[in-house]
Amino acid sequence: MMLLPTHHFRDIERKPEYLQPEKCVPPPHPGPVGTMWFIRDGCGIACAIVTWFLVLYAEFVVLFVMLIPSRDYVYSSINGIVFNLLAFLALASHCRAMLTDPGAVPKGNATKEFIESLQLKPGQVVYKCPKCCSIKPDRAHHCSVCKRCIRKMDHHCPWVNNCVGENNQKYFVLFTMYIALISLHALIMVGFHFLHCFEEDWTNLLQAYGLTREGTAEAQISLHEKKQPPKVSSTECSSFSPPTTVILLILLCFEGLLFLIFTSVMFGTQVHSICTDETGIERLKRKHQPRERRGSWKSVKETFGGDFSLNWFNPFSGPCDPEPLSDRDWVRQAASLSETDNTETTEEQSEERKDEDSVEVTDE
Repeated sequence: MMLLPTHHFRDIERKPEYLQPEKCVPPPHPGPVGTMWFIRDGCGIACAIVTWFLVLYAEFVVLFVMLIPSRDYVYSSINGIVFNLLAFLALASHCRAMLTDPGAVPKGNATKEFIESLQLKPGQVVYKCPKCCSIKPDRAHHCSVCKRCIRKMDHHCPWVNNCVGENNQKYFVLFTMYIALISLHALIMVGFHFLHCFEEDWTNLLQAYGLTREGTAEAQISLHEKKQPPKVSSTECSSFSPPTTVILLILLCFEGLLFLIFTSVMFGTQVHSICTDETGIERLKRKHQPRERRGSWKSVKETFGGDFSLNWFNPFSGPCDPEPLSDRDWVRQAASLSETDNTETTEEQSEERKDEDSVEVTDE
């Protein structure tokens, strides 16, 4: 069987010698409880900073351009509370998605002692990641940015500077949902603001500055005679000049529309992945063998942390804690998958595997 030098292949071994456990250093001692997870990736850190900057820019335009100068205090108060609440939940979800361990497999546990302690029987196999020297459980994939194998890895998202995996998928879903909601809310407020200002206030401002056809000549004569700028009422719909206000609102419209489309698509794909119990990587590498899947509702409850409640929308409550894998789980999960692979490829690879009784390589 030809071995391709790509990360899409993993080693399967019934004998610990083939896994080269002597090249694996013992796993480090686990850190103290509550240790923060943070990926030191320049691109991811820059994207996370840009994300916060864009949210804060939207906050600035909504508050200081549209709501605070408004003379309708009820409208300003209600929209200000709703927008700030959604923005806070979006940034909190972003922090939880970025600083939560997505489900990293213990690094460097493919040691000779650990493999021998599994006491592999005929027909049983274990999977090893040659990059992080870890025994890989089922549905785990290696991330080249995090440099770790992640359980139920969906993808690596630079906007949260982290992988989306088993432990932080809820926070990523909430992040995309809240960003989509504040984008939609901002677009609606910008639309009302444009209509209100053009209809009532900006007409007076343009006339005061002599920017209308009828008022241009009159304003020029007035300025020439009085030698002073026109006075504008401070009770207008914006504390900024009309050109500055238009530029700020147009930029906010562009940002809101772009992120509304992007986060809505991401939210839909994530919900679909949860309901079908199939990650993005598994969907891209889908094989033609059946795989046992949990019911959609069970998968949703495990991701969001139990039965439906307000905690589903709370970024400060976590998902259901996954049961830690025991020594038997490492072997049984790998064996069940390899048996499925062997059943399908027996006829095609029977000749190539005559001398490979104890070594197999299969595509993930």
